[in-house]
Amino acid sequence: MGIKDDAVEVRAQGWRTLAALHGLIETELERALQAESKLSVVEYTVLDALSRQDGWHMRMQQLARASALSPSATTRLVNRLEDRGLLTRILCADDRRGIYTELTSSGLRLLEGARPVHDATLERALGEAQGIPELAPLVDALPRLHSTV
Repeated sequence: MGIKDDAVEVRAQGWRTLAALHGLIETELERALQAESKLSVVEYTVLDALSRQDGWHMRMQQLARASALSPSATTRLVNRLEDRGLLTRILCADDRRGIYTELTSSGLRLLEGARPVHDATLERALGEAQGIPELAPLVDALPRLHSTV
């Protein structure tokens, strides 16, 4: 194996470690959010992203980026959340082709109830990951990543 191959393997191992940490966290979050709030992780992510916007709304393409979903998957998700009364769609005043997705007061209430469950579960999952030697360095790096964003 040459130097170039070694560099590829190091990056691949880093990616596998990141995927393992993500999988551990997402599994725990999914279980807790479903049990307590009947929300999936991606539904929580969308409600959370909307709650952090001025006016509680975003264009669909922004929401797709925030939730790491394709445009069609975002539309299906928005349809489900809209059917539950957690968000609504409104036409953009300055561009009639644009559609905003907006958090409803019911959506905000559900999110506020789910947030403590999310945060406690995340903390617990990160603590568990901290005890796994392969994942501990990545968990340790998380606070440094936040300060650079």
